[in-house]
Amino acid sequence: MKRVYFDVDKDGFYGAYYPAKQISDSAFIVMLGDSIDDFLAKAGVRWLHKLGCNCMAMSPAKKDYGHHNYPLERFEKAIAYLKSVGNRRIGIVGASTTGMLALIAASYFSDITLTLALTPSDFVMEGFYRDCLDGVKERPGDHESTVSYHGEPLPYLPFAYRHPEYWQKIEEETKGSGNLMSSIGLFEESERLHPVREEEKIKIENICGHIVFIGAEDDTLWNACKYIRRMESRLKERQHTCTYEVLTYPYGTHFLFPESMLRSILPVGSAFAVGLAFKSAKKHKKECKAAREDIDIKIRDAVKNWKSAS
Repeated sequence: MKRVYFDVDKDGFYGAYYPAKQISDSAFIVMLGDSIDDFLAKAGVRWLHKLGCNCMAMSPAKKDYGHHNYPLERFEKAIAYLKSVGNRRIGIVGASTTGMLALIAASYFSDITLTLALTPSDFVMEGFYRDCLDGVKERPGDHESTVSYHGEPLPYLPFAYRHPEYWQKIEEETKGSGNLMSSIGLFEESERLHPVREEEKIKIENICGHIVFIGAEDDTLWNACKYIRRMESRLKERQHTCTYEVLTYPYGTHFLFPESMLRSILPVGSAFAVGLAFKSAKKHKKECKAAREDIDIKIRDAVKNWKSAS
């Protein structure tokens, strides 16, 4: 795929612009996978290209898979570039931690008018590193937020545990669960010790255009459906101009990608692969696939309506 790379020092953000083959005035900021050109990011780009959208893949940095004080100004720079090359509509898509980041970015920048948030949280998480310090896969930051703006960290929900207990707790929860990773206990304990405060909540009522919230009850990383229900309640209680869809499913796990996108990553055995990662996907294979198929249709419709709007 044709692409143009962007560097923080030179351009103010780290990313890769993937223009669609056909001329389009619609673009997505894509935050899928751990890097701007890994297999998941490219799969998302190819999938959105088929829907007639240009794509700007973004991630924290080259070979930096953590999120700690990620500057929101980078989105401003990326949006400015997208507009400079003729993109009249700008959407954003993220999954898991970047589902949260997509909501935060959209709440700050009104140029974003379609937000696809897969398995997000409704609060700003504490920052974390994936630098293999002391041999662990992930560790909490040194009291850092996941996101900053104008050099100031956004208020965040602190994790219940510090390094190295943080990863030890995740390993304990995951062991014997049949899941690639289980951390819902960590997040529930974090909220028990520190109930989410207003300043830590994402101000989704500030988001423009349309939002699609996506989550499954059998998510083992965190309680995405609980977070989505809280965001739905928040929108009902506060004035807002956005429209929104709530897509929650009994089964679907943390890997709630559109079915056709998942098949593009794994043309054969995609459901089997998800089943290896999550016990529920193996036990409820048909239900998980049905959820992904429904998401596929709903997102396609959301993008189509967004592109056709005046």
